[in-house]
Amino acid sequence: MNYKILVINPGATSTKVAFYEGERCVAKENISHPKEVSFEERKKLVREFMERFGKPDAIAARGGPLKPLKSGTYRVTVEMVNDIKEGRVQAQHVSLLAPLMGWELGQELGIPAFIVDPVSVDEMIPEARLSGFPEIKRKSLSHALNMRAVARKVAEEMGGKFEDFNFVIAHLGGGISVSAFEKGRMIDTTNANEEAPFSPQRAGTVPSVSLVELAFSGKYTKEQLIKKLLKESGLVGYLGTDDMREVTARIEKGDKEAELVAKAMALQIAKYIGEMAVVLRGKIDAIILTGGLANSTWLVERIKEYAGFLGKVVVYPGENELEALALGVLRVLRGEEKEEEY
Repeated sequence: MNYKILVINPGATSTKVAFYEGERCVAKENISHPKEVSFEERKKLVREFMERFGKPDAIAARGGPLKPLKSGTYRVTVEMVNDIKEGRVQAQHVSLLAPLMGWELGQELGIPAFIVDPVSVDEMIPEARLSGFPEIKRKSLSHALNMRAVARKVAEEMGGKFEDFNFVIAHLGGGISVSAFEKGRMIDTTNANEEAPFSPQRAGTVPSVSLVELAFSGKYTKEQLIKKLLKESGLVGYLGTDDMREVTARIEKGDKEAELVAKAMALQIAKYIGEMAVVLRGKIDAIILTGGLANSTWLVERIKEYAGFLGKVVVYPGENELEALALGVLRVLRGEEKEEEY
């Protein structure tokens, strides 16, 4: 059955929405608005988009950094809504507005709302949880939605199901997640905010003692240092831009500094791919590169130079989150996959 699904994926200054009939995307739109837009105004804009296509059968909302959950599709419940409103989440992020909007619109329309493979998917093996510093436990926060969706496509192209293969997947975006998938389960992953390759905006993993010394140097407040680590490091910190297209253009014009920094990012990505290959004991069916940066042929080729010896490299550029959300809900509505309990 071609169920109709409204998809909601909020960002800081825009809200991505789509309307699906079965697997077919009828329309999608990136609704721009000021950063300080109210929740009610956002919801109004989403409702206006929806009303152009009629009443959906369900809503697919982006899942944010909720409590640790296994992968799958979850119905938005009162408990989930209360956890978000009362701050019982792992981090504050704009994506948490999606389940709230989905819940309220769903209540108005008398239809269910779901989240799919939220940022907080946690299927890590016990030995991957230890950081080495007892007071700090490693967190599983990643681009699980897009990684799992792309893995399904690659598995199908390879003649099987996601659960048949072992993959190392690197989601290359403003932040970078690198994960080990064993037979469909994400048994280890990097936290793109704290321990990962440096990226267009983020510092990734940095020398710990030096970071502590900087934190106590008086040069930065806590808020300033966190902002620097998450928004003002990586490519933008070294080169003044987070646009890989601009960096590549500079390299082609002979800019040696740009080339050095971009190579360093490629090397760090490859090193984390190697780390996840070890988690899988070298039993890898494919290395998958996805996310916006995977559109950069220059970067992809450098990563292959470093990590290609580990196995076949498959490139699926871009972020397919709207489709992934719609298809996750569709599988549950059709009875192809069991709805998970929050």
